[in-house]
Amino acid sequence: MDTNDLEYAEGYVPYTRSELVGIVKQSVDERRFQHIIRVEQTAINLAEKNGVNVEKASIAALLHDYAKQKSDSEFVRYINDLAMDPELLDYGNAIWHGLVGAEIIKAELNIFDEEILDAVRHHTVGAPVMSCLDQVIFMADYVEPGRDFEGVEEARKVTNQSLKQGVIYQLTHTLSYLVDNNKTIFPAMIASYNAWIQRIG
Repeated sequence: MDTNDLEYAEGYVPYTRSELVGIVKQSVDERRFQHIIRVEQTAINLAEKNGVNVEKASIAALLHDYAKQKSDSEFVRYINDLAMDPELLDYGNAIWHGLVGAEIIKAELNIFDEEILDAVRHHTVGAPVMSCLDQVIFMADYVEPGRDFEGVEEARKVTNQSLKQGVIYQLTHTLSYLVDNNKTIFPAMIASYNAWIQRIG
């Protein structure tokens, strides 16, 4: 399905798709917006292939980077005001825009569908248990057509064959990248990896 043919009819958000696209466009720069649009189309394709609600896939994809370009001070204010895990303060935007971003979406856009919000929360580091919608957004963000990192073609191939194997591929390769580049690893990502690597087979 082409994104332009999609009309929201289930009441998950108080917006039409066109209105939500406009809101998202105002929240990020043009480069980020184009990435978001590619993620949405990829997510719809994966949703159709894997029997996932297409409308929720579209909404979660459009929202996954909604908070990506908020200031650090705004994220810190949300973490403190909502008494979120203080360990979050040791990390940065790469983690915050998913986990804290879901809270910002609730506050600013009045969107409260927890399945959609969980897909936003989990798209950065995964989770030990991920719904099919979570997996769709996690992988759509990783393999959308604009991505050009080494191994992306293999990631697309694996994901096309099996959403679950795609998740394992991404977790394995992202952890390897972080270790190889001496970067800190958010503990929840290790928990995600440990849970998913046991599902190989």
